[in-house]
Amino acid sequence: MGYIIPGAIAIAAFVLGFYLHKMLVSKEIGGASTEAERIVAEANREIETLKKEVLLEGREKIVEERSKVLEKLHKKQSELDKRENDINRLSQQSERTKENLDNRAESLSQQETALGEMEQALLAKHQRANKLLEEHNTRLEEVAKLSSDQARELLLANLREETDMEAAKLTRRILDEAERAADDQANSILATTIQRCAANHVVESCISVVNLANDDMKGRIIGREGRNIRAFEKATGVDVVIDDTPEAVVLSCFDPVRREVARLSLDKLINDGRIHPGRIEAVVAKVRSEMERTIRKLGNELAMEASVTGLHPQLIRHLGRLRYRTSYGQNMYQHSLEVSHMCGLLASELRLDPAMARRVGLLHDIGKATDHELEGSHAMVGMELARKFNEPKIVSNAIGAHHEEIEPESLYAILVQAADAVSSARPGARRETLELYIKRLRRLETIADSFEGVKKSYAIQAGRELRIAVRPEAVSDETAVDMARQIARKIEEEMEYPGQIKVTVIRELRTSETAR
Repeated sequence: MGYIIPGAIAIAAFVLGFYLHKMLVSKEIGGASTEAERIVAEANREIETLKKEVLLEGREKIVEERSKVLEKLHKKQSELDKRENDINRLSQQSERTKENLDNRAESLSQQETALGEMEQALLAKHQRANKLLEEHNTRLEEVAKLSSDQARELLLANLREETDMEAAKLTRRILDEAERAADDQANSILATTIQRCAANHVVESCISVVNLANDDMKGRIIGREGRNIRAFEKATGVDVVIDDTPEAVVLSCFDPVRREVARLSLDKLINDGRIHPGRIEAVVAKVRSEMERTIRKLGNELAMEASVTGLHPQLIRHLGRLRYRTSYGQNMYQHSLEVSHMCGLLASELRLDPAMARRVGLLHDIGKATDHELEGSHAMVGMELARKFNEPKIVSNAIGAHHEEIEPESLYAILVQAADAVSSARPGARRETLELYIKRLRRLETIADSFEGVKKSYAIQAGRELRIAVRPEAVSDETAVDMARQIARKIEEEMEYPGQIKVTVIRELRTSETAR
């Protein structure tokens, strides 16, 4: 009895739990069905919405395509109308042309008839004129007692002599006018170019003197038993001259780049105050590295200022080295820039390529940046550098020909010759010592006096012109021309000079008589 009651309670609890579970499951199933119906309804509504959107988009596309088709049809119709109008116009023009041709044909026919009548009349007049001429010639032969052939030969001889004289005068006049016009045009172009090229007349040169704060610094530069100065000269490759000049040290070296490295190194050592062999080597090595970067920077700046692009890095480096190179006191860096600008301006005046002209002018003295590294004149060395670094043939030829060492193959070579002469000859561009100046003038007069027939020679205009007076009884007009050419050639062969020298031979014959 005691076991039956708990068992019944357990069974009742199980049955109650089963029914409760069944009720919960049924309720969940009912909720899921309701949710499913709701989802289906929302899906149906979305489908209807999408259908409407698709239909609307389709209608819009149809309308858009229809408008495009109508527009294309309208354009084609317009083109067809235009072509039809053109055809009608051409047809009308052809009809008018046909009428004009018919009228011209009729006019030509009338003119042809009139010309035939005129030809008959002229033929009759020609026959009558020939008959009169024969009668006239017969009378002339009777009066002059010469045959017609003899008279013709005499007349032709006189006419030939007069014609030759007139032709010679005309040729001389044409040549004189052409020469004057060419000189005027050349002077105008050069004057315009020089006026447009705003370059400095005087450019700075390399400095080889280092200023000191006091003379005590000289002893520190020399060092104990001269070890500092020996280490400095060995590291830089320059000679250090320490004399009685107050507060100054002179650096002597043929290589301007090494001299500049030495100057900068010495400045750094003086400012730092620590001067000993180890420090000297370190400072010189650092300055040399900085100098290489400075040279490349200067080369790039020069190329940019001249508006020249596409240069090889080695050519850029050589251009930078020109900053430390001078010729007769003229800085080659500024000289190359000035020649580049002048070549570009001359090319513009002559309708040539200014970019190519500027390139030729910029590189024309590139050979001077090599110093003793390569053998040969700077023009030929520069030409080889240009070829080595793949510059155009026009550029390399112009570089080699700018001092007439080879034949110029283009007008750009002539341009760089003119620009180089203008840049070198402008006042203040180049300088030389008084001793060299006097020596050059005397050498010019000596060369002129060495020719037979020279009475006196004068070097004038700072040696830019040589005037030679000759004895008229020893030198004729024809030989004076040849003498000027020979003297100029001898000057070119035996002398070195900036710019150009004009040779003028003067022959003057004076006769006088006294009336008594």
